[in-house]
Amino acid sequence: MAWFICTFEPEHAVEHHYFKEIHFTGNNKLIMKKIWLSILGALLLLVLFILIKTLTFKSDRSEVSKVTPVEVGDEALYRLQKAIQYKTISYSYPGKPDSTEFTGFHQYLAMAFPLIDSFLEKKVIRYSLLYKWEGSDPSLKPVALMSHMDVVPVDEGTLADWEAPPFSGEIKNGMIYGRGTMDDKVSLMAIMEAVEMLLQSGYQPARTIYLAFGHDEEIGGEQGAGAMAGYLESQGVRLDCVIDEGGLVMGGLVPGSDRSFAMINVAEKGYVSFELAITTEGGHSSMPASDNTIGSLANAITKLEANQFPYKNTPLLREQMAKMGPYYPFVQKMAFANSWLFGKQILKVLNAHTTTAPTIFNGGVKDNIIPTSASAVVNFRVMTGETTEEVLQHIINTVDDDRITVKSVANRNEPSPVSDYNSASYKTIEKTVQQLWPEMAVTPGLISGGTDTKHYQPIADNAYRFFPIRVTLSSITGFHGINEHLATENFKEIIQFYHLLIRNMNE
Repeated sequence: MAWFICTFEPEHAVEHHYFKEIHFTGNNKLIMKKIWLSILGALLLLVLFILIKTLTFKSDRSEVSKVTPVEVGDEALYRLQKAIQYKTISYSYPGKPDSTEFTGFHQYLAMAFPLIDSFLEKKVIRYSLLYKWEGSDPSLKPVALMSHMDVVPVDEGTLADWEAPPFSGEIKNGMIYGRGTMDDKVSLMAIMEAVEMLLQSGYQPARTIYLAFGHDEEIGGEQGAGAMAGYLESQGVRLDCVIDEGGLVMGGLVPGSDRSFAMINVAEKGYVSFELAITTEGGHSSMPASDNTIGSLANAITKLEANQFPYKNTPLLREQMAKMGPYYPFVQKMAFANSWLFGKQILKVLNAHTTTAPTIFNGGVKDNIIPTSASAVVNFRVMTGETTEEVLQHIINTVDDDRITVKSVANRNEPSPVSDYNSASYKTIEKTVQQLWPEMAVTPGLISGGTDTKHYQPIADNAYRFFPIRVTLSSITGFHGINEHLATENFKEIIQFYHLLIRNMNE
């Protein structure tokens, strides 16, 4: 009996444990089921939230009255063609302008636009031109329409790749070719065409309008726009706004859509270049050190490229997403409507960070000598909200090599202030675009490149960078690049824009 009990109890215990185990496993399954149901429910809620955000993501565009654009004849194209033929080139800072080309261009403008030359007050500041069109109401703050007459040089090695010679202004297949057709004689000539037409019609603006055309924008603008802004400041002039290049009509910005947007850039990134230099003992190439001169400097550049500045969202970029998003097809619209989830990819497209670009590398004199010194220049376009000093510290911390010295080259330009994209002057630009092209969406934006507007910050309430030059991601390479060209019909559109803008600013 004792044996039976001993053998029975273990069996009973095992059997009891078995049932307990089954019961516990059942609880696990129930718990897991609840967890998965919770996860599925959360996912469904997330999807529902994303869809609702997308479906309710609407444009806040206001209706504007339709207008009939002013008629622009082909003679305007021939005047632009002639303007391109003047080789008003800026080579390098501080620059020595070719007086024959620049003064010749001045004389051509006086001949091509006789009413402007006769009725507007003109001041020549070095090789820049400042016109004053006196308004009838002195209580209104004046505005300045800006452009620049200088262009960048052409790499002689690329001449064979041009559809037409770069200073010919040749017109073919509906395009006009040459330096300045995109950057920036195109807006200078369009402004002059519009003002001349208004003068011909007897138009008198209510507010004073300045036409400010610099001669050295491509090398910083200090002697041109800087001097003109200084002159206006000395005269006690306070501008409501300046309107310059730097914004455009962009098509195909986001993959999957060819939608065009008029981008009125209300801010621009800062600009700074730093030289990284290293000095070592050098030596014979047959006995290289593991940390030789060029290799060490190259490693520093590699570190900088591998440690990019993070992408940043700002109130301006959130506004831009809100303006652009409603006009895209559903998938892209969903990303814009839910930027809290998909924003990083959009910020990449918008280039919303401080960029790093090595541009110059010097070192070495012979193939079997390890040089004792080498240097490299790295250019940074500094994001709004950051500073050039922060860039310097980033370089030092990232490179982490005491042998490498870092110093800035040329001038440091901090990021510009963000101009008011709810101001009356901004709304006037927006209205003008929508009157001429009712299907076009308008958005404020941030430009990576620099403009002459920085020189007017002390005397202008706001700076807006826009004229309606139409570009795509493929054609934008014409800026400072090969085969710079412009559609002839687009030039006429730009003239119509300035013509209507001036009238709208004086309503």
